[in-house]
Amino acid sequence: MTADSLPRIDLHRHLDGSVRVQTIIDLANQHNLALPAWTVEELLPVVQVTSPQPGILAFFEKFKWQTLGMVDENAIRRIAYENVEDAALEGLDYIELRFSPFFMAQAHRLDAGMVTRAVVEGVQDGIRDFCIPVGLIGILSRTYGADAAWKELDAILGCRDGINGLDLAGDEIHYPGVLFSPHFRKAQDAGLHITVHAGEAAGAESVWQAIRDLGAERIGHAVHAPEDPALMDYLAESKIPIESNLTSNVQTSTVPDYASHPLRQFLEKGIRATINTDDPGISGIDLAYELDIAAPQAGLSLEQIRQARWNSLEAAFLGEEAKERIRNKYSH
Repeated sequence: MTADSLPRIDLHRHLDGSVRVQTIIDLANQHNLALPAWTVEELLPVVQVTSPQPGILAFFEKFKWQTLGMVDENAIRRIAYENVEDAALEGLDYIELRFSPFFMAQAHRLDAGMVTRAVVEGVQDGIRDFCIPVGLIGILSRTYGADAAWKELDAILGCRDGINGLDLAGDEIHYPGVLFSPHFRKAQDAGLHITVHAGEAAGAESVWQAIRDLGAERIGHAVHAPEDPALMDYLAESKIPIESNLTSNVQTSTVPDYASHPLRQFLEKGIRATINTDDPGISGIDLAYELDIAAPQAGLSLEQIRQARWNSLEAAFLGEEAKERIRNKYSH
């Protein structure tokens, strides 16, 4: 079986980090917003990362261009819709898009509930028009604190029919997972799947918190997990998938280069690691780049890349019937 006859699945892509450059320009024109350049070619190096950043917070600075045009309901619906269209154009079999209502709302002081509804509507319109299955994951942003997270959770649960998972992202150092335990218990009670950003900026203990305190079924990044051999054993034995993001981890200086990334180590250990794009609108990549260029530079063999791609299907927050349809597509 060749690499091209395997599922193409992205489980960790931020909708609010995947805005087309042309859309940024269009919305800035429409709403009289200031930009440092007005062509795609000139704006690209401003909005995308062209060299490793000194850390995650420096990488986050690029998000101001992603959220600049999130002025109203129509703009957010357009951005959500285009995310689905882009996934279809990439030839993906399935994608999970995640978003933080508060993060998307803050630039123009929008209502988080309205933002959530607009995202759900835009994604559902995209599913209808492009015939691609999409999972939608709401994010609680650690950075705004536990009190704000209740309001963000309310916005997400208000659109429960269109959202199938909950994530925790943001400032991992200053806002540990334990602060959000009651939020995630409520989300689990509501039937949401749980994935958590952990072990990206903070150490292995953050991954343990995600599992023990938040009920994480999957872990985003987990770059520091190898610091704790017991954690590595647990991840493998418990079959907890890791959502790896090669290029973004290099660009944020979470790892110094592709060769230093622990993805190969995860796979060799038997951990269900997957390959994803994170924020392609900032990183300037797509899933094909991560599979065909980044993964080999990270030391993955063709067989390990194949395994990671099948891992993505097994790890997806997708019903068994839908998974079986994708398996059947690639079984011959």
